[in-house]
Amino acid sequence: MFSFLAAGADGAGVNPWVALAYLVSGVLFILALRGLSHPTTSLAGNRYGMIGMLIAVVTTLVTHDIANIAEVGIAILLGGILGFTIARRIAMTAMPELVAAFHSLVGLAAVLVGWAAYLNPEAFGLLTETGINPVSKIEMGLGIAIGAITFSGSVIAFAKLAGKMSGAPILLPMRHVINLGTLAAIIVLTAMFAHAAPEDTMPLIVALTVLAFAIGFLLIIPIGGADMPVVVSMLNSYSGWAAAAMGFTLGNTAMIITGALVGSSGAILSYIMCKAMNRSFISVIAGGFGAEDSAGGGEAREQRPYKQGSADDAAFMLQQAENVIIIPGYGMAVAQAQHALREMCDLLEEQGVNVKFAIHPVAGRMPGHMNVLLAEASVDYDKVFELEDINSEFAQCDVAFIIGANDVVNPAAKTDKSSPIYGMPVFDVDKAKQVFFIKRSMGGVGYAGVDNDVFYMDQTMMLLSDAKKMVEEINKALGE
Repeated sequence: MFSFLAAGADGAGVNPWVALAYLVSGVLFILALRGLSHPTTSLAGNRYGMIGMLIAVVTTLVTHDIANIAEVGIAILLGGILGFTIARRIAMTAMPELVAAFHSLVGLAAVLVGWAAYLNPEAFGLLTETGINPVSKIEMGLGIAIGAITFSGSVIAFAKLAGKMSGAPILLPMRHVINLGTLAAIIVLTAMFAHAAPEDTMPLIVALTVLAFAIGFLLIIPIGGADMPVVVSMLNSYSGWAAAAMGFTLGNTAMIITGALVGSSGAILSYIMCKAMNRSFISVIAGGFGAEDSAGGGEAREQRPYKQGSADDAAFMLQQAENVIIIPGYGMAVAQAQHALREMCDLLEEQGVNVKFAIHPVAGRMPGHMNVLLAEASVDYDKVFELEDINSEFAQCDVAFIIGANDVVNPAAKTDKSSPIYGMPVFDVDKAKQVFFIKRSMGGVGYAGVDNDVFYMDQTMMLLSDAKKMVEEINKALGE
């Protein structure tokens, strides 16, 4: 079969076996996305994606004249070893910045492929008697531009998520004018590049690439930490569109299908998350439009009286409860407390307590961050509920147990129009009979940089400690 594929690769038209192989890959990628939408099917989804990519890569290698298959094989082997090593060693808390880093590699790959096609169009089948076809130039320019934006934007997102730079918005003077002007310049340069004579194209593609790298940087630095989950999914979408553009340039159906799937799914996820945060999707992707609103509240308000409790206090009241709702956040991820939390859940259920988990769409630093951590700790997914499904239950809840979350339970989102999170749907923990709030100290504020009235409510007891240590102490008290 492979020899037949190779024989038909250079013939007229599209080899039906190649089209079929790419179609099967596309179907497997769709099944992969479907599987990844739920923790119980995520393993199968990953396998579908791996098989689909294997079919696509093998088909491409077999049907193209590869100058040195040994070099390609070595590159694939090295990349596989590197990816396997990173996947084995990376902590779950570092997953958001890892995703951002991988997005940057996809963007850089698109830029390099675009430049390779420009410098050696004959090898890519793009050379005509008059040079590169204008349509191919447009596809090439768009691929390079989107890839460069993805790369530099993902680098900034990685730096913010990894704590290498401040998560606060960096607001440049006249940034809207600069951003719009740069984007307009990229569009004009792409049009000029498409219609320029071959000898005049080099300065244009260089300028286009430089400006695209710059706008990726300029788009992300004004976006504050509260919007980082949206940025991660948005950059995922960008990486997909970059791959799709390169697929058109190379005439590779698999790349077009894969890029379109990633681009559209990332865009849909970004829209869903913006809706969950009451953010404007256009504002976020435009890079900080409305960032004046999200930049405020960077410091905690004047300290007010609060109640502080111990692990023994929490254990006693948890044992007396009938219904407990646990709200995890990034603090749980940092402390790696998910396994201790699941143990606490098991101990409470053994004593007849009904325990549920409440997950906010933007809890953590990336979409589904908390879901992944709870799945890692083998928490029964039937106990995990989204905001809209469980929020009405807080009024009948005996204990709301908040571990490392802040912004997603902050009532300022409902009452304070000056707050950067105003309008964002949050959990109604203020309606619970008792609230336990685990955080390291009263000095810190959430990722959005605002204080939280829940700390000071009459029914709130602050448990000031490392999240994992506190839950382990609670478990010890429950066991005794």
